Amino acid sequence: MTEPVRTIDYGDMSVAIRRFRPEDQEAMLRFARALPEHDLLFVGRDLKNRKVVEAWLSRIDDGHIDSLVAIGPEGIVATSAIIRDPLGWSPHVGEVRLLVGIEMRGRGLGRAMLQESFRIAIDHDLKKLTARMTPDQTGAIALFQSLGFRAEALLKDHVMRRDGKVHDLAIFSHDVARIAAQIQARN
Repeated sequence: MTEPVRTIDYGDMSVAIRRFRPEDQEAMLRFARALPEHDLLFVGRDLKNRKVVEAWLSRIDDGHIDSLVAIGPEGIVATSAIIRDPLGWSPHVGEVRLLVGIEMRGRGLGRAMLQESFRIAIDHDLKKLTARMTPDQTGAIALFQSLGFRAEALLKDHVMRRDGKVHDLAIFSHDVARIAAQIQARN
C-alpha cells in the first residue's frame, strides 16, 4: 500500500490512514493511554505498556500482524489490526481489532478503518475474520454488525480489569468472500 492509504476530510480536520510504523511507537502509547481501560479489554494485552507496543511492532515485522493508524493533527486517533497465525491450525482466519479515540467516534472513522482492514484480509487471502468485544460496547457491535459481522460466541467472565471486575467477551465473525464481493460491487 502506498502512503497514505486513505485521507478523510472532516471539514475541521483531515485524517490520514496509513501503516503503523516503528516511529509511531510513542504516539501509539499516548493514544492507548488516553483511552478508557474498558476499551482495551478485548485486545488481550495492555496497550498502555511500552513492551506490548514493541511486541506488536515485532509481530508486524514477522508478518503476523498488519496494522493501520489514523493520524489527525494531534497524532494517532484510531488504529486497526489484522492478526494472523500462519503457522497455526487456522491460517485462513484473521482477527480484526479496532480502537477509535473518543473524540473521533460517530464520525465514520471506525468504518473507514475496517474497510481498509478488509482490503488487507483480502490481500492475505483470508477466508474468515473474527472480532472480539465486550457485550456492552454497543457502538462497536453496531458498527461491526452493519458491515456484516454476526455473533458467534459469548465467553462468560472471560476478561478481567485491573480492579478484578470480570466481563463477558463476545466473538463475532465475517466471511471474507462476502466482503470482497461487496468491495468489488462498490468499485
